[in-house]
Amino acid sequence: MQQSLYTAAAGMASQQTRLDTIAQNIANTQSAGYKAARVDFKDALYQTMKSPVLADGAENNLLVGSGALVSSIATNFEQGSFIETGEMYDFAIAGEGFFAVRGRNGEVLYTRNGSFRAQPMDDGMYLVTQTGEFVLGADGDVIRLPEGGVRVAEDGTILSDGRQIGRIGLFTFTNPNGLSKEGETRYAETAASGPAQAATGAIVQGSLEQSNVSLADELTMLIRSQRAYALMSRALSTTDNMMGLANTMHG
Repeated sequence: MQQSLYTAAAGMASQQTRLDTIAQNIANTQSAGYKAARVDFKDALYQTMKSPVLADGAENNLLVGSGALVSSIATNFEQGSFIETGEMYDFAIAGEGFFAVRGRNGEVLYTRNGSFRAQPMDDGMYLVTQTGEFVLGADGDVIRLPEGGVRVAEDGTILSDGRQIGRIGLFTFTNPNGLSKEGETRYAETAASGPAQAATGAIVQGSLEQSNVSLADELTMLIRSQRAYALMSRALSTTDNMMGLANTMHG
């Protein structure tokens, strides 16, 4: 009977993880460049029980499981819809690719959020994120901007008065789901993702990519997860009552 307690508790913990993930998705429906996450489950370890009809050691399929576990939290990298902003330093990526930015500790992070701005500094003007991190060019270096406006071609080439002054970098990975989530719609390279390489996507100036979260799908999944959690809770409560009754009878 104790096994049913473990099974119900494991199921509740798994559903709680899915509820947390759904809440995160819903909270970011308006976050530019956000990619929806999905929780995948797997069944827990099985144990062989002694068969009442077969001799000891004989092959049988009388097995009992230990509930469900979270297998992975995968990211859906499908492209979101574009919204036109008309802002000079807003960029969306059509197709594959990530922008690269230099984090506060000097690490390179990758994002689909192209909401940038021009930041004046002592030695000139630079392209940075809304929180002040440098946007990196195709050569991995920071991007210095001229005074006045710029035009950015689909391949990331930055033009000013018809003169090329730099190129915004676009990078991709062999396995994007191997990237490590770092918050603020940013990701870090890992051994599982493979090294960054040049991407083939196109940059659209004056637009932003919206979150690819489907609110209708998330709300449907939320209802399913809440019902599954409630069912596990009832199973746990029933088992606890039965164990209490058994203890009373034993006493």
